[in-house]
Amino acid sequence: MDYDHNKALLLELQRAAGTGNDRCADCGDPDPEWASYKLGIFICLNCSGIHRNLPEISRVKSLRLDFWESNLIEFMRNHGNLWAKAKYEAKVPPYYYIPKSHDCMVLRQQWIRAKYERGQFLDTGVCHDPCSAGSREGCLWKLGKGRRQFQKRQFLLSAREGVMKYYSKEEIVDWFNAIRAARYHYLRTTFPNVPEPELIPRITRNFVKEGYMEKTGPKQKEAFKVRWFCLDSQERNLLYFKNPLDAFAQGQVFIGRRDEGYAVRDDLPQKVWVKKKKPMITLVTPTREFVFICENDRKQREWMDALNGVITQL
Repeated sequence: MDYDHNKALLLELQRAAGTGNDRCADCGDPDPEWASYKLGIFICLNCSGIHRNLPEISRVKSLRLDFWESNLIEFMRNHGNLWAKAKYEAKVPPYYYIPKSHDCMVLRQQWIRAKYERGQFLDTGVCHDPCSAGSREGCLWKLGKGRRQFQKRQFLLSAREGVMKYYSKEEIVDWFNAIRAARYHYLRTTFPNVPEPELIPRITRNFVKEGYMEKTGPKQKEAFKVRWFCLDSQERNLLYFKNPLDAFAQGQVFIGRRDEGYAVRDDLPQKVWVKKKKPMITLVTPTREFVFICENDRKQREWMDALNGVITQL
């Protein structure tokens, strides 16, 4: 009887308005079905796996499969996701990348450990973030000139000089946020009158879609060549590279709005013919039509959805 009653109470808490419990406390995934009864938060399945590896900090149970004692129900009622957010995320630096459910494991893992294990963002009046100075020194593996192997190099990141020069999982996340911190300090200094919410999206790029496609030249008679494409929804650009790790793009295509004459089709422009029997995409712009070949139907649909998403956004 207590089992069913307590489970009903717990699920009611998870759905309660104004608690933030309806989304994972760590990655924002909707309808979390796990909880940490040591921290008093509701979390998703993937984040619960990370919490399991921090037994001194967090202990987890399933909302539906495990038995919840009455005292644990009361503890969850007195805490919850908004309470935890106010405590453990009180001083998250504006440049710090807060991972979402679709982000890689190492970003979510270090976010959770930074909050609960290291207490980096507690409201103690002291900044615990090792990246906050925008400067960092340490080792990274860098791809060599021949692009055949990675080599270990000592790197120095200097926000003051505005350079990153070179002579573990946790380290790469610290480097990532240190680079964001350096970029944030640069933008804050260069554009002192721009509101902070407008600066944050410009710290680093988040591509909505990446992958290989084949493209032809402006006359649409040139041979198709394989290129690595990155779709930047913020800057509304489709960039293409010869190799995924190239530092600079070979070119880019600006993508405007539909009412400006931009569109995506799954066929070829008139008078264009190709030998390959593969899915095609035509990106229509006011000045030119760009033709791409996709590997298969699924890739074609993914790219068309991503491109249409940029075209339809305001």
